[in-house]
Amino acid sequence: MKTENVSRSVLAAGVGAVLAATALLYAPDLAPGLFGDGKPPAPGPAERAVLAANAGAPASLPDLGALIADREKWLKKHPKDEASWAVLGAAYTERGTRLGDTTYYPRAERALKRSLEVRPAARGNLDAQLGLGALANARGDWRTARTWGEAVRKEEPKRWSAYPLLIDAYNGLGEYESARKALSTLEELRTGGAVSARTAQMYRDRGWREDAAAAALDAVGQAESGAEKAAALSRLGDLAWERGEPEEALTEYGKALALVGDHGPSLAGRARALAALGRTDEAVLGYRAALARLPLPEYVLEAGELYQSLGLDGDARSQYDLLRTRTWVNAEAVLGLFEADHGDPGAAVRRLRAEWARGHRSVQVADALGWALYRSGEPKEALEYAKRATDEGLRSALFAYHRGEIERAVEEYGPARRHLAEALRINPDFSPLLAPKARKAAATLGDPPDELPEELRGERPEPPKTDEPSPEETPTSRESPKAS
Repeated sequence: MKTENVSRSVLAAGVGAVLAATALLYAPDLAPGLFGDGKPPAPGPAERAVLAANAGAPASLPDLGALIADREKWLKKHPKDEASWAVLGAAYTERGTRLGDTTYYPRAERALKRSLEVRPAARGNLDAQLGLGALANARGDWRTARTWGEAVRKEEPKRWSAYPLLIDAYNGLGEYESARKALSTLEELRTGGAVSARTAQMYRDRGWREDAAAAALDAVGQAESGAEKAAALSRLGDLAWERGEPEEALTEYGKALALVGDHGPSLAGRARALAALGRTDEAVLGYRAALARLPLPEYVLEAGELYQSLGLDGDARSQYDLLRTRTWVNAEAVLGLFEADHGDPGAAVRRLRAEWARGHRSVQVADALGWALYRSGEPKEALEYAKRATDEGLRSALFAYHRGEIERAVEEYGPARRHLAEALRINPDFSPLLAPKARKAAATLGDPPDELPEELRGERPEPPKTDEPSPEETPTSRESPKAS
């Protein structure tokens, strides 16, 4: 669908890193309330959540819930345990992110601030600082997240869990070179599925699709739990979808759902792939299941546009009304695209200019702002942002389509042909509403003219010299001398 799963891509692999930011301190020998006396038993749900987090991987939702319940109970009797407050805050953040339920975020903030009250940052409470950085990322407050992450990195440069936090913050700010440097450091400090997932994200963002697929496949092989493997398989599905291979994407999402039946990103991805394959009745049911499980704004927009493309106008309006009336977090690019195409383009421009002014200059925001400007009648300014979105490296059919339409509006027909063709080559079914428009626009432009414009012709080459007389010198072409 329109958002192409780029505004909140599961390739970011940030979910597992949220709890990992603090869970290192919550180990069996440091949490007597969890095991009691004697030899530790086999890992229980709460400990499994910690073990997953320490690997930078997502815990299963039941295990995450068990960890939250365990720390809530523990802290009622041990309110001065700053480490458990930090773990609880991070667990709230992760659960809110995984469920799409932002009501967990205020709870997370209170728990993390309580940890800092017990042990301030100046006394080395790095866990609470990382937890607050992860919470800021979840809220889309990239600058605050960067501040917390860089403070921890300065204090403890070899603390690996700071680097996934920094990567997300830098990507949100559009500071891609800093994100690549942070990944390089992470790879020096850590190996495993979480790092391979991050590497896949970086390769994807740079347009290196084969390398991204290889790294994502490594993440599948390195996964140590069902939840981690489901997330890794979902990444493979995303990559297949983005390169226009919906059947392969459907296969990978199916494998993920066989492991975790309610894996939200895979439910949405499966619906997206079914729509591309023309299995629209199944896609409609798939989106209902996905939204019941993980009601993210990008999925709401995708579902609304699918319904609209099928003539289900009432269902489409209900999704669009939800986007207008609900309070969303970390969704400015998605909401900007929605307003540009289905609401007030001028409001979209204002919303996205504000986001840009906050320093949130990712390719997603650049693309959305460029499209909003075009839709509001400012194609020349729009083109600056469209170029910024496409020139970074990410191969996005949506970005290419937006740029092609903007170039067509400013009468740059050659580049417009190229980018419209590129959009359809990358993924011919990237959106049920926009892909048909891309095909129509490309057909309207037609093939490039045979005759190059004069300014592109250059000097004509000299004809090769031969021993044969030129036509001007042959008797048949020479005029007979006229009588004087």
